[in-house]
Amino acid sequence: MRYYNVMMDSARWEGVELRADDIIISTPPKCGTTWTQRLCSLVLGVEPSSDMPMAVISPWFEMLTRPRDEVLADLEAQRHRRFIKSHTPLDGLPWDHRVTYIAVGRDPRDVALSWARHMDNLKLDELFQARADAVGLEDLAELMPDGPPPPIPEDPQGRFWHFVGVGQSSGSSVSGLANTVNHLSSFWAARNRTNVHLFHYSDLKADLPGQVQRLAAALGVALDEGQAEIIAEGASIERMRAGAAVVAPNTDHDWWKDRAAFFHSGTSGQWHGVLDGDDLRRYDQIIADMGPPDFVRWLHDGGPTD
Repeated sequence: MRYYNVMMDSARWEGVELRADDIIISTPPKCGTTWTQRLCSLVLGVEPSSDMPMAVISPWFEMLTRPRDEVLADLEAQRHRRFIKSHTPLDGLPWDHRVTYIAVGRDPRDVALSWARHMDNLKLDELFQARADAVGLEDLAELMPDGPPPPIPEDPQGRFWHFVGVGQSSGSSVSGLANTVNHLSSFWAARNRTNVHLFHYSDLKADLPGQVQRLAAALGVALDEGQAEIIAEGASIERMRAGAAVVAPNTDHDWWKDRAAFFHSGTSGQWHGVLDGDDLRRYDQIIADMGPPDFVRWLHDGGPTD
């Protein structure tokens, strides 16, 4: 399956030679991607720096803001174990039984609010200039035949329902409810494969040291409780915000209004007080039709996947 929109093209994976110990961190946007990248870097002992920020160490491979050959050269030059960022569902990724696939879920209601803040923090002109420099803009008419999508509403409820609807047009956005659910359901269906591992934002929040040990086990790295505690502290929202210059995504470009603001609060349940009873009833009807009950439960609450 090819996933192609204004910001990414999964066809960039074609012809990539994966290594036996590669890790692909594939999440929907705003589900803990950067957090998981940082956890992997700490577990593997790979530290980002001003010369080699996370955006270069663990690039979003499908993103259309750098030439593919340039990103691939960076990855091929790496001698440490590679962990590559992706926003492509599993059915759009190259499958290799030797590769470890990590997916992270999050309550879509929180994703919606986080996505709106994410968009507020972007310098869109600079972002599209980087795309123009890397791959051009000639395909935008095909991807958005009706023109640019409508602006995100100002009020929180309107923003939420914008998120619910925007994913219906996959060419205009990498995010949206339909895209988020489709992405995670592709991994849910493969959750019993030995090299596919599902995590959840709520579980990371509830017991980060325990989830660090679980991640390390998935990667084949031995950690004791003390080491897991140290890594969890290193990946706290406060430490990541303080290190935003090298940890935040795409810091090799200048399109964030505030890099530290990328790490807003990192909390769950932000939708409480934003959505009223009518909103929640309408949302429940929509989400119930998007997957089986056990998947929908996990999507919102995390916990066991079997």
